[in-house]
Amino acid sequence: MKTGVAHLPLHGGRAPAWLFQRMVKLAREMTLVLVRDFGPEELLRRLSDPFWFQAFGCVLGFDWHSSGVTTTVCGALKEGLRGLERDTHIFIAGGKGAASRKTPSEIEAHCYILGRSPMELVHASRLAAKVDSAAVQDGYDIYHHCFLFTTSGHWAVVQQGMNEATRYARRYHWLGDNVTSFVNEPHAAVCCDLRGQATLNLVAAESEATRTSSLQIVREHPDKMADELNLGARASRPPSDTDTAGETPALPGFELTQPRRHVIRLADIDPKRLHRILLQTYEARPESYEHLLGLPGVGPQTLRALALISELLYGTKPSWSDPARFSFAHGGKDGHPYPVNREVYDLSVEFLKNTINSARIELSDKRHAFRRLAAFAGRAVRPSKL
Repeated sequence: MKTGVAHLPLHGGRAPAWLFQRMVKLAREMTLVLVRDFGPEELLRRLSDPFWFQAFGCVLGFDWHSSGVTTTVCGALKEGLRGLERDTHIFIAGGKGAASRKTPSEIEAHCYILGRSPMELVHASRLAAKVDSAAVQDGYDIYHHCFLFTTSGHWAVVQQGMNEATRYARRYHWLGDNVTSFVNEPHAAVCCDLRGQATLNLVAAESEATRTSSLQIVREHPDKMADELNLGARASRPPSDTDTAGETPALPGFELTQPRRHVIRLADIDPKRLHRILLQTYEARPESYEHLLGLPGVGPQTLRALALISELLYGTKPSWSDPARFSFAHGGKDGHPYPVNREVYDLSVEFLKNTINSARIELSDKRHAFRRLAAFAGRAVRPSKL
């Protein structure tokens, strides 16, 4: 179950050492209280709530609306629980940049200590990242991936993508409890500032026919596909943003007109690369779209090409709707409030208040934490107009 997505402005720099050390301490103490009173699975449920996560970051003292709250909070939590994994029954893998690529090996190391197989957890980590980076093409490149799991095998993901053009980041929250399929409506809720105008959503229910036909295509020999599509030659001219009426350069034997917002172009298909990928997938014989999505080398371009071929050959149109369910404004320094579900928000704030009260931290730290939480909550007093 994906419980939310948040848009956050990108800020440069990093948290100063003195602040991060305090964040580590406060995160550790609050987590110990939460686990003691409610169990480790409750921490995963809370972190999968974008509103609670944002308030938690505020309590820890980081910039209340910065994109850096994601990486810093996850880093402080991971550092704070280091050495306490067996006591809290919570294990954290991954992080930002290079650390995110170590997620599988860190999961395996934790599972070795637990004496359990890491395969299911590594699969969940990889598929969650693949869905948000390749199956949902919303313009954000994943650069932070934090995977949390408990001794009992429950898991959650907090990951973030960056849009270089807009200088905004989008945060993705996952909770594994109710995930029955990674490729068919895995989102329980997606929160963001704006809905994208050209978001290719291959995990939407409306894309089921596209998923089915894409799977059929990769099971065909690539030579047969090349013959059917006449992919042996490219268009004589490259795609141009000045093309009138959004017309797409045609391959031999085809003429296709699409709206300008349609980001798939026939000219996007590199015949040699497509043939190589189709040969790879043909040899792998994927049993399902989820298996196809998890194959190495199958990324956004491949899935876009398969979606386009599916539309050309079978008439199956994929979903172009952003998976956002409602808006979650980041706030910003101009004073705009959060349009949130007030009841849910108030419960999160009250929960954090009780947790702070019970944490073993100095009185001055508690006072600062309460002030930060009150300031954060004060920016969200107006109900949403949505």
